[in-house]
Amino acid sequence: MVDRGLSARLHAKTQAAQWHVSLDVFTAALERSAEKRFAGESPSRSQLESYLSALHLDDLALACGCAAGDNEAWTHFVTTYRPQLYRAADAMDTTGNARELVDGLYGDLFGMRTDATERQSLFRYFHGRSSLATWLRAVLSQRLVDRVRERRRLEPIPSDESPHAVAARSTAQVPERSRFVRLMHEALLVVLGALAAADRLRLGCYYAQQMTLAQIGRLIGEHEATVSRQLSRTRVAIRDGVERHLRTTHKLSDDEISDCFASLVDDAGPLDLRVLLADVGQEAAMPEAAETPARKKVVAQRSKRGVTL
Repeated sequence: MVDRGLSARLHAKTQAAQWHVSLDVFTAALERSAEKRFAGESPSRSQLESYLSALHLDDLALACGCAAGDNEAWTHFVTTYRPQLYRAADAMDTTGNARELVDGLYGDLFGMRTDATERQSLFRYFHGRSSLATWLRAVLSQRLVDRVRERRRLEPIPSDESPHAVAARSTAQVPERSRFVRLMHEALLVVLGALAAADRLRLGCYYAQQMTLAQIGRLIGEHEATVSRQLSRTRVAIRDGVERHLRTTHKLSDDEISDCFASLVDDAGPLDLRVLLADVGQEAAMPEAAETPARKKVVAQRSKRGVTL
């Protein structure tokens, strides 16, 4: 659809070369954007050129580089947009809980390879019609809305029963909830135990020790975008593994599995990630990185705050 000459001129106007984005890749991105805009239409050459020329081409080139996993593109993206995303998250949720959505978003933006040639990245859905910053805020906002809706789905339906009846029913449900929490504890131990030591180490650093992605990256020698991507992948693997364990080992139905997860929202009981990771051998994974200079620096910094590693 896009003329090669036009694509070459637009490619030359951007920083595509800096992010190692080839003309073919950039042309494909332009065509996806045009197909989205002119779906079912046959635009004239002038209409097409006018539309493409008005796109946020530098942002589109950066998105192409990040989608392909280019290190320079990712370094620029994280440095430039992470502070903006954190500020947007804090504005959307003043409790600070939305920051976890930002960290999870990095993994989806980086993408996962489904075969030997193609990387599935959320950046494929950025078409350059708005600025990259505006698009990222919209994606983050939608994820926050989705999370709120999911939590509301788990909230109990208001009841017209008397307070005494509600109290009696709640008391009767305590043993069942305790069983669900116990089953979740067992399933998490099994799933965490099956994880690679590096995955458990990232989880422990991020959730138990409250370390930042950058600190974890320095500790284990990974780029913070890689840390975020691996954490996202691990979270998905844990949830899938827990559901599979509950379904196959305990023969629970889908509704019962949902009740198990909901039980943790009501009362997590003894579920402490620090303890769980220690139970499945997290301590054994720590000495491997214990003597690195980066780790010593992180430990020193955190010891001032009364946090041990």
